[in-house]
Order: sequence, then C-alpha cells, then structure tokens
Amino acid sequence: MEAIKDRVEVRTDMSYKEFYESTNAAAEERFELVRERVAQIKEETGVREPFADYFKKNAAFLQLLCGVYDEIAAGVDKNQMMEELEARNQALYADIRPQAYETSYANPEYAVKMLGGEFGPLLNCVAVHLRGRIEKVFRGDLEQLTIAMELFVGIYNCFEGEELPESKQIRQDIYWYSHDYSEIFYEESLRRLLDPGEDFEAEIVEHADLSDLRYLYRYGVYIGENERKMAAFLNSLPEEEIQAMADTYTEGYRIGFETTGKDLSKKQTVEVRYPVGFERMARAAVSNFAKMNLKPTMRISSVSANKQFDYDSREVRAIYFDKAYVERCLEVRKTYLEENKKMAAGYAGPAVIEVFGEEPFSPVSKKEAPRYNEKQQQLNVYEMSMAGQMLNQYIKGEERSFTIIAYPIPEIGDRFEEIFRETVKINTLDYKLYQTIQQKIIDVLDTADRVHITGKGANKTDLTVNIWKLKDATKETAFENCVADVNIPVGEVFTSPVLEGTNGKLFVSQVYLNGLNYENLEFTFTDGMVTEYTCSNFEDEEENKNYIKDNVLKHHETLPMGEFAIGTNTIAYRMARDFQIADKLPILIAEKTGPHFAVGDTCYSHEEDNVSYNPDGKAIVARENSISALRKTDLDKAYFNCHTDITIPYDELDRITVIRADGTTEDIIADGKFVLAGTETLNKPL
Repeated sequence: MEAIKDRVEVRTDMSYKEFYESTNAAAEERFELVRERVAQIKEETGVREPFADYFKKNAAFLQLLCGVYDEIAAGVDKNQMMEELEARNQALYADIRPQAYETSYANPEYAVKMLGGEFGPLLNCVAVHLRGRIEKVFRGDLEQLTIAMELFVGIYNCFEGEELPESKQIRQDIYWYSHDYSEIFYEESLRRLLDPGEDFEAEIVEHADLSDLRYLYRYGVYIGENERKMAAFLNSLPEEEIQAMADTYTEGYRIGFETTGKDLSKKQTVEVRYPVGFERMARAAVSNFAKMNLKPTMRISSVSANKQFDYDSREVRAIYFDKAYVERCLEVRKTYLEENKKMAAGYAGPAVIEVFGEEPFSPVSKKEAPRYNEKQQQLNVYEMSMAGQMLNQYIKGEERSFTIIAYPIPEIGDRFEEIFRETVKINTLDYKLYQTIQQKIIDVLDTADRVHITGKGANKTDLTVNIWKLKDATKETAFENCVADVNIPVGEVFTSPVLEGTNGKLFVSQVYLNGLNYENLEFTFTDGMVTEYTCSNFEDEEENKNYIKDNVLKHHETLPMGEFAIGTNTIAYRMARDFQIADKLPILIAEKTGPHFAVGDTCYSHEEDNVSYNPDGKAIVARENSISALRKTDLDKAYFNCHTDITIPYDELDRITVIRADGTTEDIIADGKFVLAGTETLNKPL
C-alpha cells in the first residue's frame, strides 16, 4: 500500500494539472514504447482471423486516443473549430453509438459471435475498458492510458503465432491488471469525490468562456444535441434567472443543514454534480457555495452515447470479480480515507442537478452480456455494504446533508422551453402553503394504526402499511413534513414503516426507475419484505425477474419497504399530464405526484439516532425499522445501500385510508382525490 501513500503525499496542495504532471513524468517512457508497439499492430500479420480484426480495430482506437492526448497536451484543441471538435467527439464514440454498435467488439453479442464463447467475453471486457479511458485522456491522465495500452499489447502478444493461448491465461492477465492497479483506479475515484484540488471540472465551470460552446468538448464525454441545445438555451436566459435557479439549489442545500441541526460551518467541501450544458447555473452555484466557505468537488453527467452499451457492460467486472479482488479494493479505499481523514471529514455532501426528458429505455437482455454469478452477486452486495460503512466512518452521516433538483432537457420535445419554465415554477412553489396542508395530513396519519392503499382500474395495488406507534402524540410524529430543501420540489409526507404487519401488493402500470423503463411492475410484501416481484418487459418470466433483481433489488434476495410517503405536488402531476411527459419524470419529481413506496434502506439510513423535528416542533420518531435496528448488534445486516422509490400516479389510485386501533377509519384520498378537510386546494390541478 506504499504506492498510495506516496501518491497522496505528492497530491498535497496540487491542482489536477500539477498532479498529472507528476504521475505522467513517470509514465512517459513506457507510454512511448507501448504507443510504438500499438502502431505496429495494423501492419502485422502474426495473428490469425478473426482475432486479427479485433486487435487492429482496437489498436486504431488507441491510436486515436493517443492523437487526442497529443492535441490536448500541445493545446491544439483550443484553436480548433466547432466542427473539428464535434467530429473528434463523434469519432471517439463511433463504434458504441447505436448505428455501429451491432458490429462493435464492445458489444458482447458481437464479440462472442465473432470470437467465440471462450475468448469473446474476455476480449469484450478489454474493449469496454479501453473506451473507459476516453475521459482519462481529456483529464491529461497519461498513466491510465499507458497501463491500459500495456494490457492490450500484452494480450495481443499472447495471440501471436500458430497456436491460440489458453483462455485461462488471458483471464489471469485481466484479473491481475485490475487487481494490481486498483490503487490507481480507486484513489482517483475518492480523490475526485473529496479533494477540491481535483479541479478539472471546476476550471471549466469557473473560467471557460461559456458563450463559446466549444468548451463542451473539453470534458471528453459524449456530446449530443441535448448538451449543445441546453447550453445554448441557458446562455439565452438573463443572469437574474440563472441566479434564481442557482439560489433555489444552494439555499435548499443550506436549509438541509439548518433544519436537521447540522453544523455546516465545520465543512470545507461540497460535491457539485451537474449535467454537461448546465455550466452557467453551476458557476453561479459555486459562487454561492463560496459564500458558505465551501470549495467544490465536481462530477458531471451527460446523456449516454448508447444506453444499451451501458446496460450490456454494467457487470463487466464479472470477468475478474472475486473475494481477493474485493478485499484489495476495500483495502485501497481504507488506506486512502485513513491518509486523508481530515479532508474526508470536511466533505459536506452532494448537491445534485438532475435532468429528465429522455425517451424511456427498455433494454434488450443479451445472454452474452457479462453477468455476476450467484457468488459474485453476494460479493457485490458485500462490497457495497463494506464500502458504505467505510465512507460513513470517515464522512459521518449525522454531519452531512444533500440536495437534489431536476430540470428537463431538449429531448423532451418541441415544448421544451415551456416545460423548462414550468419546472422552474414547480421548483419554487410556496413551501409555506404546502407545509400547512401537509401538516393536516400528518395530523391524521399520526392517529393511524395502519394505512390501507388501493389502486383502481387495472392497477392491482392492495397494500396495508403498519405505522409507528407514538408514545406521546403531543411531542412526537411518525411522518416528516417534507418541504423544498434537500428534495426539491416541495410536496410529500413520509415515514419509515413498521415492517411487521406491512403486507400486500404494490403495482404500477409504467414507471421509469434509474434510467430504465418498467411495464406492469409488481411487488408483493410480507411483513414488510419483498417476497415476490415481476414485470412485463420481457416475454420470458425469468428475464423479468432478473431485470428487477439486478436493477431494483441490486442483487439482494429481498429488500424491506424503507419508506411510505404521500406526494402532494398535484401541480407537478398536472404538468406531466398536460405535456404528456409522465413517463419521463425523474423519481425526484415523480415521487411527489402520488403515494410512493421505497424498497431498500430508510430515508434515515445511518442517521437513525439523530433527532430531527417538523416545523410544528414535534420530534420525528419513525426513523428505523427492525432491519436497520440491527446496526446495534450486526452492522453488516442493517443496511442495503440502495433506496428506490416507486410511485402510483393519482389516476391509478383509488383510496388511501387511515385505520385506527379502535377500528375507525378516515380517508385521505378517495377516487384519486384529496378528501381530507383542509387539503381540497390540492385537487385544483387534478
């Protein structure tokens, strides 16, 4: 682990440019040697087909990357025309774009078809890894480009000659590469999370000429119409509108600390997550955070070059994923965090700008795609659990907060600008009005023994949720009155259900979760735990179950119901219906447009013992369940490190009925409308 220690010591008080200058100097000689070797591959004839085609095409890709590195190092790209930059960006992602993906070796189906079931998965894994080096090149990380090229050349050498190598040897080469260089990969990830000196994105946001859209191509990510049009649109807005958007975002973050009684003054850094194209808003936000004495670490997102590629390669680690590798990665993380525990303690949490509006994506499930086996699934769960515990040790949950806000992107349709402005209005609704209405709902919910939720029409929901029992209703509440702070926009009341006694079926005809579309999604809960699940995305029922297990249950055999909530933002619901974008809303907004139920951890994960209060002064006591309570005796079993909200829209909802211990009942919603006294205003948009 000395290598990490040395890199950390070198890193002190360095910008990203200075850091890479130090690591690149050590890699330059190796880079020139391996670069020369890669260039020779296209002329050589020592590898038999079909493998020769694989190596020549990927060697050409690496040569393209080397050329881009040269341009950036020499500053040539600063003087290139927009058309040149766009052409280069398209070339870098050409073979994984939908129009070329069917004949790309980064496509596991094609790789297996052409290279066979023995070598296809292995060489596909390498091709996927090489394409992950694009962004590294734009950051100036010569070290990561060099070691990836060395892996490629090493495997190429194995295929030279009359006899094919043993696949075991190739698998071992990939394994030891991933294992031995894990310190480089994971150090970079943690450095970008915690260290404001890692200022690649910040330099663009704070210093680029944002009126010149060539800046978009400095990141290295795929740039499409959404990014270009979004940046141009924000450039068209007056500064006061941009500032107002940033103020809503950063004030939500500040208020999140204030309302939970956390001391923001103890923190030094905020993680600003923003989509490419939102740099004007991000610039104003960084300025606002500076007034709070917070320096940014920054992480970008962009619309995918090809979501099917992302889906196919999501478990590419299956090629080399074992217990020794996991323990090595955890050791690397631990070492870095321990060496940088002061910096970690200064991390305040993420401030996230999300986007929505992409066409819902329903993936094709390919038998050739790398998949974790059962043992690897268990290992993945273990790794996530241990990594989560480790981060919480150095970045204490009771000391950090977050905020999330969402905006549409141009892909949402011809009425994009109208939808954008409506979204801005929704993000700035009068939280005092909602606070008052939501308190009326909470006052009734706090009398409940349980709550009964039913769907109407084709919706098969019939679910009973057991509610936390209050010891002193004058001082305690089971539900949080959620206004617009950490979760923007305003509009929900939520609780951690009592698992035991929570039973029934949850159904929604269509929902968009974490970028994936689900048709007729159905869960059955028994004592608060998922016992059955299905959807209708695929003809094969096993595929449907695997789709949910992989992407919602996150490889867990079961998950608890971590949250029950009632969304109150009927204005957002109406916007979705008026513009016909209900299937495109992000969870952040969708969860406010009906009752929703989360599978996974509670909303108070790692913060169960912290006291927080509603605006009426009552302590929120429903903060754990029988699973998270295990943190006191068996921490490994207490958390799942996932939380996915599933919303029933009002038009699929029949009733939400409070059932008291004495058998009396009271409806909050009937026939999809709010019927509780004092909540009628919410029906106007409906």
